[in-house]
Amino acid sequence: MGRYLRSLGAFWSSSLAMELEYPLNALIELLSVLGNLAGSVVVLALFYGRGHDLGGWSWDEALVVLGVYTLLDGFTSTLLQPNLGAIVNHVRTGSLDFVLLKPIDSQFWLSARSFSPWGLPGVLAGLALIWLAARRAGASPSLPTLLGTGLLLVCSALILYSLWFVLAATSIWFVKVWNATEVLRSTLVAGRFPVSAYPPALRTLFTLVLPVAFLTTVPAEAILGRTTLPWVLASLGMALLSLALSRALWRYALRYYTSASS
Repeated sequence: MGRYLRSLGAFWSSSLAMELEYPLNALIELLSVLGNLAGSVVVLALFYGRGHDLGGWSWDEALVVLGVYTLLDGFTSTLLQPNLGAIVNHVRTGSLDFVLLKPIDSQFWLSARSFSPWGLPGVLAGLALIWLAARRAGASPSLPTLLGTGLLLVCSALILYSLWFVLAATSIWFVKVWNATEVLRSTLVAGRFPVSAYPPALRTLFTLVLPVAFLTTVPAEAILGRTTLPWVLASLGMALLSLALSRALWRYALRYYTSASS
């Protein structure tokens, strides 16, 4: 474990040194995050301004869901996109050979090699929106609530990572899967709204097939202090299952990897 932590520190320090050569990117990313967030708030305002009801969620409660989505989107820009998006190039160019020869787990290297600080404005904007909206909604920040929220947010991050990694791993067979990851990211936009706002068929889809509900709605309910133990256990189980499946698929996929030169 110590070797992996030291490797992670070396990875991220070198990535930061490289990225900070372009400080203007921070301002551009901040403006992009604020623009996307403003657009999402406007869409929500259109629903509530016309008297629509989003699955029984109040305006401030729906903003908590949007805050969780913004937080996860920032996490995607910080870690998932710069790392998992590069797997396709590693397979296409054959540089995956050198990754497999390193004395470190290949999935760990591919998942944590790069760190983009330009996703942090999204993380901070999501946390700020969650805090403001939850406070307006009357949520009380008790210790059990904070612990439950932290656990569910970790579960959301693991589920999201697993979905991205599974798609990236299929590049060993299909090579060009970048469009699929963009489709996944576009589909996960549904997490901006409470899952109960969707028709019953979509609720089932977003809970059992594409676990959007576990990404945003379940953590938002924990923040508001109204989640239940079955949902917490289901989220934890979904996270562990997703992580195990991503690991199993990667080990299986490596059996079919023949490198770019063979």
